[in-house]
Amino acid sequence: MSFEDYLILKKIDRQRFLESEPERYAEWKDEFEQMHPDSFTVQKKFLLNDTRKKYLVR
Repeated sequence: MSFEDYLILKKIDRQRFLESEPERYAEWKDEFEQMHPDSFTVQKKFLLNDTRKKYLVR
């Protein structure tokens, strides 16, 4: 699974997230590529919820 597919699964608008927070997007993408998606979810659970609220897919 790619990071972009993961964001779609989590209902996060990839383009808006990338444009608004490019450093955070790059950091998360690097971390995601180094671990299992479930581990990433556990590690970023609360941050994912906040990010989803900001960049919810419409």
